[in-house]
Amino acid sequence: MGRTRVNLQPIRGRARTRLPALLLGAALLFTTACSGGGGGDSSGSGGDNAGGGAKTGTEASKAVVNVKPDDGAKEVATSGVLKITSTGGKLSTVTVADTKGNAVEGKLSADGASWEPARHLASATEYKVHAVAKDEAGRESAKDTTFTTLTPTNTFVGHYTPEDGSTVGVGMPVSINFTRGITNPEAVEKAITVTSEPAVPIEGHWFGNDRLDFRPENYWAAGTKVTVKLALDGVEGRPGVYGKQTRTVTFTIGRSQVSTVDAAAHTMQVVRDGQVLKDVPITAGAPSTTTYNGQMVISEKYKVTRMNGATVGFGGEYDISDVPHAMRLSQSGTFVHGNYWAPSSTFGSANVSHGCIGLKDVRGAGDSKQPAAWFFEESLIGDVIVVKNSKDKQIAPDNGLNGWNMPWAEWIK
Repeated sequence: MGRTRVNLQPIRGRARTRLPALLLGAALLFTTACSGGGGGDSSGSGGDNAGGGAKTGTEASKAVVNVKPDDGAKEVATSGVLKITSTGGKLSTVTVADTKGNAVEGKLSADGASWEPARHLASATEYKVHAVAKDEAGRESAKDTTFTTLTPTNTFVGHYTPEDGSTVGVGMPVSINFTRGITNPEAVEKAITVTSEPAVPIEGHWFGNDRLDFRPENYWAAGTKVTVKLALDGVEGRPGVYGKQTRTVTFTIGRSQVSTVDAAAHTMQVVRDGQVLKDVPITAGAPSTTTYNGQMVISEKYKVTRMNGATVGFGGEYDISDVPHAMRLSQSGTFVHGNYWAPSSTFGSANVSHGCIGLKDVRGAGDSKQPAAWFFEESLIGDVIVVKNSKDKQIAPDNGLNGWNMPWAEWIK
């Protein structure tokens, strides 16, 4: 039986022809997938992307955020350095805060190109900055930095009156005495805010370079709530001397009590909330040591205290160790106080003191029925005593808490 032979050798010529064709097809497929042309335009023009490639929406923002001081800066001044700007766009978000999350208030310029803090920064504090700007296309650019303010070698604080939480009379100003003389009063005053409920205009006035008082134009209304915020930390009060104090103080105005002393008539009329409480016989300053005229505010109260004439320029004329029911009216030594050493007939008829206002009393301050004891118990620190018809000048506004003797127009200069 015959056999048919089959040629099993590979057809090498055809294999060499098909392999390049397969590679070419794959290359065409790859090119089509990456072109982004879509295949909808057989002309090969590339549609809207012709000549420029496809727009992907990932172009960088033209806005650039700049922050001063530089990231990581140390010993940065607390004022005059921090500034955030944008070129090629406008700032849309600016956040500056310390590590406790306390934000720094700031102001954005009208054109949105810059931001600066509204107040000084605290000393020895690390701050974090986050700023975002947008270009005309709405694309954002952001910057985050950190810096630390200086640690001052020399510092100051302000000793304030009245005390936090106290209830005081209608004449009580806010008085702050600084431990160092201030040569940059604008910066220090800007760091202190005094507000009230109900609200009234409240203005500050400097007495010298170490005392700043605040008051309204007229006495406070009874029941007013007053808040004092001291943000002195970081304020450069004088070259190289920085504030080191952040404190909020609140106090309340009690009932209204204003007493008027008529030195010529030897009487004091006590008026509370518009009603006369009592007319009290008094003795004022003798002809050679008269009592100041003017509005005086009670700044201290002592049930018993020592009064030595040598401390106020009267040499050894008197030294009384147990003056009862004494209330200070001036820094120079004017008091309203009890008097147990003068005859009872003196009160209401003669002026015999060294400038103080005396009311009948007993030694030891133990008799609550005495006029001095009654007035002491009915008075608050901050109550007003007005002296008239004395043959003396008006008391100086800075002699005690007595700024009411300065006209409002002069006070606000």
